[in-house]
Amino acid sequence: MKKYFSIVVFLFLTSAVKANIRLPNVINNNMVLQQQSSVKLWGWAGPAEKIYVTTSWNNKTDSVVTTRDAAWMLHVQTPAAGGPYTVTLKGANTIILNNVLIGEVWVCSGQSNMEMNDGWGGIPDIKAALATCANTNIRFFTIPKVTSRYPQDNCGGEWIGCDSNTLKNFSAVAYFFGHKLNTDMNVPIGLISTNWGGTPAETWTETETVNNDAELKAAAAKQQPSDWWPYLPGAAFNGMVAPITSYNIAGAIWYQGEGNTIAPDSYGKLLTTMIGTWRKAWNEELPFYYVQIAPFTYGNKFISSIVREQQTKAMAYPNTGMVVITDLVDNVKDIHPKGKRLVGERLANWALAETYHKDGIVYKSPLYKSLEVLKNKAIITFENAPNGLKTTGQNIIEVYVAGADKIFYVATAKIDKDKLIVYSPKVAQPAAVRFAFSNAAMGNLFSKEGLPVNPFRTDDWELDRSKE
Repeated sequence: MKKYFSIVVFLFLTSAVKANIRLPNVINNNMVLQQQSSVKLWGWAGPAEKIYVTTSWNNKTDSVVTTRDAAWMLHVQTPAAGGPYTVTLKGANTIILNNVLIGEVWVCSGQSNMEMNDGWGGIPDIKAALATCANTNIRFFTIPKVTSRYPQDNCGGEWIGCDSNTLKNFSAVAYFFGHKLNTDMNVPIGLISTNWGGTPAETWTETETVNNDAELKAAAAKQQPSDWWPYLPGAAFNGMVAPITSYNIAGAIWYQGEGNTIAPDSYGKLLTTMIGTWRKAWNEELPFYYVQIAPFTYGNKFISSIVREQQTKAMAYPNTGMVVITDLVDNVKDIHPKGKRLVGERLANWALAETYHKDGIVYKSPLYKSLEVLKNKAIITFENAPNGLKTTGQNIIEVYVAGADKIFYVATAKIDKDKLIVYSPKVAQPAAVRFAFSNAAMGNLFSKEGLPVNPFRTDDWELDRSKE
């Protein structure tokens, strides 16, 4: 009896130690792994269990022993872009991951304008792409909306190929970004879409980072509860970003800001803080390219102008870039512009030029550089306009000039190569110039290459926050 009991105990302990390998959803069939990298593969199994991983691109087998927490992680070296390949994992069970590609992986995040897909009443750019969009070298992974008080180690979602059915429900901006990268670089592209309409940037930022900064905490406290999206710091980060931070990526694109017009003055600090927490979580100085929010008739004067100004200042943060889209709005009373192709392609141009070092790409909008006053004229110079400026109208609109009295008047503006000459008969001595600096302003001033001049003001005067 005693011997029988010992055998039972031994078999029980043996079976308790052995457990099937489990993987996070992002490591699965059809995934895209970052090329020429030491990528992480991870999961769970029985404590102290040895896991063998064989990758078909080099027929090499690596192994790792799970921790006492029943978790494991190992690094495998990926080759240059290609595939499809298989990844075989063996432990108490065997898992074969099929149709794995090696290429470039990007996280695509933000609020509704990044989330927006053809299911939102139709996007003309997507409808035009459906007939020819099928491409086995573009893969989608969409993370479901979920929040958490603490960082999670897994999320929902699955890797799927791009075709006329899957594209209808995927981020339009992300698709056009990925499509251009795939077309110009001829490598597989993996797009991880993690977004939630309405969310402020605080909810995408590590909780403690926001709460430990007095300015950011005060701004976060101004957010109002909603029935449609989370608003507390860290909620989306914990549930929709933390689970993928072990997955190697090339960088991130971001389209958000409308949810922070309630506290616009601190948005630049919040955005760069969020970028910093993501880079810390990935342990990489990830490229981060974002979209400046579009013109829209907000209820209070200048609040989105301040956000755009803050987004412009955030470009001083290393390895970031901003796309200006003041020319891509068909209705300033619709916070969801339907033109998404050029938004995605302008983001892709930043990545092609800055991340992949492709030559000959025009990707930076002209930025205000300096103001010089000569008698009754203000002379504005710009960065990123080496071939000069142009206008799409007979007259340049949305230009205002003020004297020391701080009263702004509609100004006449003339182009002089890469400079703008601004004046008004009502202002004898200019002190400040503003261009497209209002919530819904759509300027008509561009670089010769066709990129819109970034909205700006030369002053730092206090702004009217009253109702429009």
